[in-house]
Amino acid sequence: QVQLVESGGGLVQSGGSLRLSCAASGLLLDYYNIGWFRQAPGKEREGVSCMNTKDGSTYYADSVKGRFTISRDNAKNTVYLQMNSLKPEDTAVYYCAAELVFSCAPQFINYWGQGTQVTVSS
Repeated sequence: QVQLVESGGGLVQSGGSLRLSCAASGLLLDYYNIGWFRQAPGKEREGVSCMNTKDGSTYYADSVKGRFTISRDNAKNTVYLQMNSLKPEDTAVYYCAAELVFSCAPQFINYWGQGTQVTVSS
């Protein structure tokens, strides 16, 4: 059974940092493209950052470029999202995801975590 379990969310002041973690079981992340998505109240789920497992290339949404960094530790079967210079508009539930075909569009993702809440106060 595939499980992706996020942790590291919480409440932080504007300008602060958080690091999200996503521990995988039931699949080896070495073989999967990984990604972080978020969904704010009343908005659609959007791709924040994704990594292609084949060549390590990364995608970042324009809104987070220069502030967020995606990384992986295959030995720990874990994915991370370092978030710096957080803004109130980053407030959302953050989901990690894994998929065999590289995509940062949520409609193409089959494996999802349960989500972790990130709240940024102004």
